[in-house]
Amino acid sequence: MGLDQYAYIASKADTDYDDTSRQELAYWRKHPNLQGWMQKLWESKGNQGDFNGDEIELTWEDIDKLEKDIKSGEVSRLGTTGFFFGNPSDDVYYETDLKFCIDAKAELFLKRKVFYNSSW
Repeated sequence: MGLDQYAYIASKADTDYDDTSRQELAYWRKHPNLQGWMQKLWESKGNQGDFNGDEIELTWEDIDKLEKDIKSGEVSRLGTTGFFFGNPSDDVYYETDLKFCIDAKAELFLKRKVFYNSSW
């Protein structure tokens, strides 16, 4: 048990997709600061409650902000704590996080949709 985080793309640019059309873009295991960043983004889009199993669509602006916040260390200040989340792992995932941003932007450029989801 613990925090599992996924980024994936939908193979279609419209909203008519199902689980079989999804392709994994990135996976993280117990990256609580990224989870905190994504939860803050999710809440800024008008959502409330436990950010657990909730899908969020990421825009170019979201990914661009994430990339800047990774590089500046801002992501490290937005951690989520809890039994299932583990210890901060920004150093471990730094390169993975930046690669995700590059890959996500490439997919968005190709008119695909990028999503983040997690469960704990």
